[in-house]
Amino acid sequence: MTGNGPNQEPYYEKLLHIRTGGSQESHMGFHYYRYEPTPYFALEQLFGQYDVSGAHQFVDFGCGKGRFPFFVHHFLEMRTIGIEMNDSLYQRAQENLKNYTVKNHLTPGHIQFYHCLAEDYRVRSTDDRFYFFNPFSVQIFMRVVGNILKSFEDSQREMHLILYYPSDDYTFFLDHRTAFQLQTEILLQDEFFRNPNERFLIYGIR
Repeated sequence: MTGNGPNQEPYYEKLLHIRTGGSQESHMGFHYYRYEPTPYFALEQLFGQYDVSGAHQFVDFGCGKGRFPFFVHHFLEMRTIGIEMNDSLYQRAQENLKNYTVKNHLTPGHIQFYHCLAEDYRVRSTDDRFYFFNPFSVQIFMRVVGNILKSFEDSQREMHLILYYPSDDYTFFLDHRTAFQLQTEILLQDEFFRNPNERFLIYGIR
């Protein structure tokens, strides 16, 4: 990873051989929010401070064009899953996957994308790290977390929820209505002082 500041998108897009920039509306009603990728400088800081040892698989809810899964796989060599309900974004993610796979000479399965609603995704026993960049309303978030907790009951393991730019609704629900506990707060250097929402919150259960 390289510390080139906020304007480093061209570097990473070329390195990973993907195109994940821009934003796009969901067109699926007010419960699902527009696509906006996590800035690369934020991902640098997250994984510069967050220890993922012992993790088995990341799941990115509302993955859009796949920036987070590709970044995680490339730099951490971890299997990742992206969940996206928007058809055009899912197709872009698949195009990126084809380019990324060819460039890195990968066999299928290292990165997978599913075209479905987040609340319809069946959490696997190998899924233990879950990423959210405010992809949907708290009502949907509650259902997704419910599925995660059901999977925890079926196969107990350490699980983390990683929230970027966390909404008050998300954190209130986790703090008051689930067994997840806040473990780590990562403030983005320089950005946090201009905008206190520029941070990551990591909740855990085990």
